[in-house]
Amino acid sequence: MPVLTVVQAINKALSEEMSKDESIVLLGEDIGVNGGVFRATEGLYQTFGSNRVIDTPLTESGIIGIAMGMSLYGLKPVAEIQFLDFIYPAFDLIVNELAKFRYRTGGHYTAHMVIRAPCGGGIKGGMYHSQSSETYFIHTAGLKVVMPSSSYDAKGLLIAAIRDDDPVIFLEPKRLYRSIKGEVPEGDYAVQLGRASVLTEGEDVSLFTYGAMVHVALEAAKKAGEKGISVEVVDLRTLSPLDFDAMVTSVKKTGRVVIVHEAPRTLGLGAEISAIISEKAFLHLEAPIARVTGYDTPYHYSLEEVYLPNVEKVLKTVEKTASF
Repeated sequence: MPVLTVVQAINKALSEEMSKDESIVLLGEDIGVNGGVFRATEGLYQTFGSNRVIDTPLTESGIIGIAMGMSLYGLKPVAEIQFLDFIYPAFDLIVNELAKFRYRTGGHYTAHMVIRAPCGGGIKGGMYHSQSSETYFIHTAGLKVVMPSSSYDAKGLLIAAIRDDDPVIFLEPKRLYRSIKGEVPEGDYAVQLGRASVLTEGEDVSLFTYGAMVHVALEAAKKAGEKGISVEVVDLRTLSPLDFDAMVTSVKKTGRVVIVHEAPRTLGLGAEISAIISEKAFLHLEAPIARVTGYDTPYHYSLEEVYLPNVEKVLKTVEKTASF
């Protein structure tokens, strides 16, 4: 089985799906001849041509508007926003139009499209290239939001997103693009949207996380295990819709919860997870729900390592929760 980086897995998913379905088109800034700023689309322009891999002007609203029109006329566009931080000029189109096509047409039209965007920190990108703004889209009914943490999931989830009838925001933690590798099956497979993955079984603490923080959580869980604390790490994978059953099942087993994400704390996904657990599994809790998150500040360049949750912070919170 091939061992691929995350960015190679994404490229494979796009290439394989485009080979099978001529209605799939890619569009975005520099994605054609140059293969994208992170080279996620490298080689696809040469393989599929300029009619299916389209270099666009520097206009995020134009990229999303054109992709929406394509989708309503039967194409399946995959639009790339060069950095998630740049998506805001297209925000009105995404939340007021794209997310509402199925509802406003009584199901007669769907917007069959994917928006890919590198997200998060860890590469010294500063405040305009490192934001984690997934909550804006999770909050919007009609959008599915996905964030993989491994090469296997990157390919499988992207294939599932491309095949889904509804619009999917597919967020790619840029710090993982080339920093991790994993086995990726050749050929056709998809990872079902809306299903979390239990990466390590545990009895003492449930640790819910996603994206780049999965690897921080796994390392913290390993260190906690050396101290006699059994941690169950759950990778949410799909952020909307959330896998409620997986979370509640884990909480019923451990009775203790730590949530980790690099997005800001206030109204981050951790707040919603806390509410869900309080509503559905309150009587199983043995300790207060704890969160390890980014700060409610602009993302800082020189203090990036202070801003981001790290193994030490997560381990300390796990120990405190386990001993409550």
